[in-house]
Parts: sequence; C-alpha cells; structure tokens
Amino acid sequence: MYDFCVVGGGIVGLSTAKALYERYPNAKVLLVEKERQLARHQTGHNSGVIHSGIYYKPGSYKARFARQGNQSMKEFCQKYQIEHDICGKVIVATKQEELPLLDNLYQRGIENELDVCKIGKEELQEIEPHVNGVAAIKVAAAGIVNYKQVSEKLGEIIRDSGGDIRLGTKVEGITESHDEITIETSKGTYKTRFLINCAGLHSDRVTNMAGYKTDVKIVPFRGEYYKLVPEKRHLVKNLIYPVPNPKFPFLGVHFTRMIGGEVDAGPNAVLGFKREGYRKTDFNLKDFSEVMRYPGFWKLASKFWGEGIEEMLRSVSKARFVASLQELIPEIQAEDLIPAPAGVRAQALKTDGSMVDDFYIIPGERSIHICNAPSPAATASIEIGKEIVRQIAAQPHLTEAASF
Repeated sequence: MYDFCVVGGGIVGLSTAKALYERYPNAKVLLVEKERQLARHQTGHNSGVIHSGIYYKPGSYKARFARQGNQSMKEFCQKYQIEHDICGKVIVATKQEELPLLDNLYQRGIENELDVCKIGKEELQEIEPHVNGVAAIKVAAAGIVNYKQVSEKLGEIIRDSGGDIRLGTKVEGITESHDEITIETSKGTYKTRFLINCAGLHSDRVTNMAGYKTDVKIVPFRGEYYKLVPEKRHLVKNLIYPVPNPKFPFLGVHFTRMIGGEVDAGPNAVLGFKREGYRKTDFNLKDFSEVMRYPGFWKLASKFWGEGIEEMLRSVSKARFVASLQELIPEIQAEDLIPAPAGVRAQALKTDGSMVDDFYIIPGERSIHICNAPSPAATASIEIGKEIVRQIAAQPHLTEAASF
C-alpha cells in the first residue's frame, strides 16, 4: 500500500512527488509513467523558457505561480548546478498601432510586481541589433533552461528520498473507495491512499477513469518550429517576442535562444490530429473523433476561424511562416531556417467553446486532478507541486490516520 500515487512523469508530476517528500518525508510514494523515460511529452518538447509571468491576469494561478516559480526554478538550478541563463527578453511592438497593447502589457507587468521597463527603438537596438521595432518592454527575469535536465534531477531526488518510479506503466483503470484507491496498470495492480493526476495530455481521461465527470476536454494544439542555421544565430541574442494578439490565446511566433546555443523560431498553433502527434502526418482515430464530436471545439472554431486559417497556412507554407518572422527580424530568409521538433500543448476546452486560461485543479474524495496545466507550467512546476500538496494537507481525514 502506497500513501500517494502520482500519475504522470512530466515536470509537474515530478515536482509534486518531490513536494510530497518535503512535507511527508516518511511517506511511501509511487510515480507511474506510461513512457519508458521521464519528461517524454510536453516537458521534453518545451521551448525551455523560464517565464516571468508578465502576460497573466493579476491574482490568477498563472500569475502567482509564474512569479514564484521563476524564483524557485532559478534557486533549484543553482542548488543542483543545472545550466541556466537569466538572459531577459524583449516584447516588441513592430508598428505604431501596437503601442497601446504594449502599454497594457507593461501595466500588467507592474501589477504583477515584475521588473519591467519600457524602452525605445535605440535601446532595443542595443539589446537586439537586428530587431525591427518602434518600442519594446524589457523583462529582466526571463531566462532559459533545459527542462528535461531539471526533470532528470527531480527523478533522482525522488528515488533518493525512497520513492518508486515505474516507467513503461500505463494506467488502465482506477477504482476509488472510501479508504483506498486501486490502480490497474499494464504492469500490475497498485493500491494507494491518495492519487494525484498529473497526466497532462491525458489528464481528462484519467479524471474520468477515476469516476469524476468534468466540463472540459483536452484538445491538442501542435506548435511547429524552425531553427536558425548556425551561421545566422547571431541575429538573435536572447529572447524576442511580439506583442500578443489579445483576441487569440497564443503568444505568436517568436525567437528563443536555447541553452545549447541553438535558436528556435516559432511556434504556430494548429489543431493536432493526435494527442501525442508531433508530426503533421500523425493521426489517431480516437483522439481525432473525440475532438470532432465535442461541441466546445466547434464553438471555438467558429470564434477563431480567421486566426485558425492563418495558423494552418503558416503550417503548410514556409513563406508565410518566414513572413511572420520577418516582422520581428527583417533579415531572416527562408534559407536561414531548418525544420525543428514540434511540441503539443494540452489545452483544456469547455463545452461552451471557451479555453480554460488558468490552471484547473479538480479535487476528489481521495484524489486530486490537474486538468489544465498550460504554459508557464514548466516554470511554475515547483510551485504547482507545493500547491497540490497544500491542498492535500488541507483535508485532515486523508492524513490523520496515515503511517507517515
């Protein structure tokens, strides 16, 4: 019998297991992951940005977790000597009509208590000489890291604390009773006093498996990237973002210097035909059918059909993708870009067609389900883990009689 079972070996699940041991050092913790390695999906395909939290509504989980997570992630990397760089970023207005949106974003940064400043064209040129912009916001706290390395260190900490990590173990059934939970997996049956669902792209399915019906469904959006060829990496010093479209819930194509020195350009955001589909040709009938039958998707599509078409055009036309990048860096040419691995974002969508914009946590009797953990989940992962454990500790009937 385990005290806790965490489903999902991404950075949120790993951070949660670590937080459990920090609060309950004598607990028996099991983490199950269906892949044969940790951080295989959203975490392993992450752009590697340590976000500041400037975009998020003040008072939201996102804003709080991002600001606190930015600091705790930096401290974690320093403590365990994981390479990272707090290089800062610029959010760039490329035309005069974007200036009011830039001012709104600056005010949001101030409300979120961030170190931000507005800069003009000359100072922007000093920071990013090749960028086209009329003004920008400089965000000092943003940085870069390899989240797969962070996840590997988290796994090591969990094992050293006495935790069991079972890879290649897919959850196939969950039965929750008054005093325990039985978990059927591809590698046998486990019992636990409490279950934490951090299954990411499959979090809604695990929630349903545990007997909880929700008003959300995970809809996968694939983000496609290019990389700058090595001889053109000098065009980007650190992190360059556009002013986001306030009507569309994605940040737009941007430039990201990676820890290894590579520079990613992207992503777009197109509907994925498979929850774990990283290639344009990937298709899963079950995943696709669920989306097509879900009324919330069609309500979303009717609202954002214009933006959706533009994203799809960028997917099939490199010239369209390049044109978007040239708004920020006019020197970029098609021959400067080579295809890079894509990522998939697990977006929770409600039946009314609205995207769940914040972290979405559903409590059960002996379980807790993280049904939406969008960006900045990697940045905020350590803080999310602490919050999940805090919510568990707030239910005394779960811990009073426990052995730990």
